[in-house]
Amino acid sequence: MGKKINCKIIVSKNGPYLVSGRVPLDKQIIKIGVDGEPAEWGQGKRYSQQQEYALCRCGQSKHKPYCDGTHAKARFNGAKTASKKEYLTQAQKIKGPGMDLTDAEALCSSARFCHRKGGTWRLTEASDNQKLKSIAIQEACDCPSGRLVAWDKKTKKPIELKFKPAISLVEDPQAKASGPIWVKGGVPVESQEGFKYEIRNRITLCRCGQSRNKPFCDGNHIKVKFNDGDISLKGGR
Repeated sequence: MGKKINCKIIVSKNGPYLVSGRVPLDKQIIKIGVDGEPAEWGQGKRYSQQQEYALCRCGQSKHKPYCDGTHAKARFNGAKTASKKEYLTQAQKIKGPGMDLTDAEALCSSARFCHRKGGTWRLTEASDNQKLKSIAIQEACDCPSGRLVAWDKKTKKPIELKFKPAISLVEDPQAKASGPIWVKGGVPVESQEGFKYEIRNRITLCRCGQSRNKPFCDGNHIKVKFNDGDISLKGGR
């Protein structure tokens, strides 16, 4: 990946995410456009920077987003059920005239940026139109989980935003739910048992404790209406 990244996230057994390396932490809020669909990210709270910290994974801490040890009392089962296959092995490829798109549906965290203007898939198929191609690329890049990736047809390389290593806590006022932990910029993630997940520019980790694809988010925070106490969820938009 070029420059070495001196930070990482360890997924502890039935416990929190152990973050080291002074990784910045903030909140990002899903903003809704005029058509009623997610359209952009808005800046939320920024947390003080720390060399190390532990983020709640069970969803039951009274000191969110940080762990307070409740997982032990609640006997949280954090068994890691996600596939260990690399992204491209899991992904389906959609070919368009102006760009290609890969889609690993199992990684979906239900952020819904892919819904605008008919959806990223249809926009990819109509990507000989430069305007529609630009929207398709934007939608793919806004996907926090990296389920969707846009590809340049000439260079055969992914089209990605250049994130610095950082972690964001997603808030989704439209769905009235607190979303996943959005890991950006290639921060390495590994299990306490030593398995190293594929390093990617963007992934989403479960923080409600209810995902069936642990440690990754599967969108279940919306179904269970997970709320970390953020007041933005009371406003709807």
